[in-house]
Amino acid sequence: MVQPVIGVIGGSGLYEIEGLSDIQEVTLDTPFGAPSDSYVTGVLDGVKLVFLPRHGRGHRILPSEVNYRANIYGMKTLGVQQIISVSAVGSMKEEIVPGHIVIPDQFFDRTQGKRASTFFGNGVVGHVQFADPVCSALSQRLAAAADAVGATVHRGGTYLCIEGPNFSTRAESNIYRSWGVDIIGMTNIPEARLAREAEICYGTVALATDYDCWHEGHEDVSVEAVIAIIQQNVNIARQIIKEAVLEIAAGWQTSDCSCDESLKYAIMTNKELIPEQTRRDLEPFLGKYLGIVDG
Repeated sequence: MVQPVIGVIGGSGLYEIEGLSDIQEVTLDTPFGAPSDSYVTGVLDGVKLVFLPRHGRGHRILPSEVNYRANIYGMKTLGVQQIISVSAVGSMKEEIVPGHIVIPDQFFDRTQGKRASTFFGNGVVGHVQFADPVCSALSQRLAAAADAVGATVHRGGTYLCIEGPNFSTRAESNIYRSWGVDIIGMTNIPEARLAREAEICYGTVALATDYDCWHEGHEDVSVEAVIAIIQQNVNIARQIIKEAVLEIAAGWQTSDCSCDESLKYAIMTNKELIPEQTRRDLEPFLGKYLGIVDG
């Protein structure tokens, strides 16, 4: 049976995957620069897995400094078809208690335009649909995996992505809450947008670490508090990934998502006018729509 290649992008606290066999490190360069670190490839319970620490090993890279395009491009060239994004987030709702897991189904972008958020440009224009920004089939399997390992999981919700690296002011936190968002983080945009352009299924496992600074009954968010919760829950995140790999592989043949055809009607530019270098750079995504690049 053909099985998927699953990518895991690790956030704060998750810098490696336990239980991998046949481990190799792969260092890539891309038309968009270098990824956050070397990719670690291996096999987990019979399924090929590709892991990348989003902030680099040792947590060296700010959310605004992450080369999201290179990270996703590298995943695509390594054959990844499904990405599990693991992210630490703040809770914006009382019922999402620090330590709970959220599988969001929406994003709200409050980054400040510093992040390159598309592979298009340089002579090619494309517009992908992003109304539903995560793969529903993958997200359902992630939620089932969280349930299976005994985590308290919230299915659905809106992830507000801010620029960072500073945490919110109290006024900002309360305004964000008035918007009805569920969690707040700094990294899943433009990661999710780029995964959609790359025709890769994308889902988030968000670990709530704090109540930001809105909750009067709790201390304001601090690095110390976040690290403490992460250390308590990184094991559950690893268990979720292990279970999710089995869930994804088992349902691979019956997946009804269309993420792998996201670009089918997205390209606006006459393909004869697309510059040769751009065609080469975007071959992993556009090759099946534009034809083979000579040479």
